[in-house]
Amino acid sequence: MTDQAGTTLPPLRRNKDFQLLWGGSAFAFLGKEVTDLIYPLVVLGVTGSAAWAGAFGGLQLFVALLVGLPAGALADSYDRRALLVIMESVRALASVSVLVAVLADALTLPHLLIVAATVGAVQPLGGAARMLLVRAVVPPQHLTAALTQEEVRTHAAGLAGPPLGGLLYAAATVLPFIATALTFLVSLFCALFVRLPSTPAVPRSKGISAGLTMLWRTPVLRHSTIFATALNAVTAPLILIVVVLLHRAGASPTMMGLTSIGLALGGLAGTVLVKPLHRAFSPGSLMLLLGFTAVAFIASLALPWGAWWLATALFLLGLGGPSMRVLVDVLIFRQIPDEQRGRAFTAFMTVLGAGASVGVFGSGLLLELLPGAGAVVLLAGVLAVTLTWAAADRRIREARWPTSGTSAGQRHG
Repeated sequence: MTDQAGTTLPPLRRNKDFQLLWGGSAFAFLGKEVTDLIYPLVVLGVTGSAAWAGAFGGLQLFVALLVGLPAGALADSYDRRALLVIMESVRALASVSVLVAVLADALTLPHLLIVAATVGAVQPLGGAARMLLVRAVVPPQHLTAALTQEEVRTHAAGLAGPPLGGLLYAAATVLPFIATALTFLVSLFCALFVRLPSTPAVPRSKGISAGLTMLWRTPVLRHSTIFATALNAVTAPLILIVVVLLHRAGASPTMMGLTSIGLALGGLAGTVLVKPLHRAFSPGSLMLLLGFTAVAFIASLALPWGAWWLATALFLLGLGGPSMRVLVDVLIFRQIPDEQRGRAFTAFMTVLGAGASVGVFGSGLLLELLPGAGAVVLLAGVLAVTLTWAAADRRIREARWPTSGTSAGQRHG
């Protein structure tokens, strides 16, 4: 592969800086998946209260949403590598503090809630810095391959993290905390050795709302963001819905766990589809195709065919996930100027997080008010309405893959 000047580019596997970022984030994602399982169990052990266990996750999500937009402004205004190193250091210290408290048998609920708030704040700040660093060290010709490799990381961590956490916790309470502290320290170590290519100084735009403005003022970006938010709102509670459906059918916890990993397995398998699907379809066509396919698979969860079908439907639904996420990433962020990408990324993730929160909360209410099958069909209907609205816009249907260095305003203003 060559760049615009005709120079042959080295393969992505030889891009040391990207591989350092990817390797560090792979360890960090694995640690996060372990803690997502272990921390609620520890809170339950400390308090005996399911409400406090839920409050831990709720506080983490709330702080992440609160910090989201300011995080983008920081990433666009300061040294991104330094910001990533600071965030990784804070997360590692928080993890080590819990490890020390467990070893000293001095773990308390206030300590855990402080850790929840700290981790919640670190996620958007470190995530924005890492996203921008990836785009700084990866040439545009390799961006889709790099994003696909990151999808592999995410789904592999999602598969390995919870079983590993459960196994370590069953062996000894302290083991998962040792493991997570090590994963975050490795992620910090990798970030320390990343080196950025020299780039000319760019004046940074001001205002934390610049990312939201950029996403909203351009039709393709606006429709993509709204659709991605609706998709996130519908898919975020799917595991909860499946667990409730299986619980009402009398399934065992083991069966619930085995059924639930269908989504992650599908996502991991779907990474091989990213390149051929992106070559075969325009972005608008691919978004609509994957969206309406998702509607069908989500609605099919209402069929009373047992756990095997729920696992199969989740697997099939997961197949399109990597292609959709890479599509939205490329479609949005390749078009946005570098000086606004941090704000655009955190604005996008904040909107998606809000959609997930509404989806999880709303699904809980629906499951109380409706039969499980009715709740599933209603959620699929919400996504179908959003897709139909997007499909009615000719600019979405005729959207084309952006060229590198072309801003949204230049192509669609």
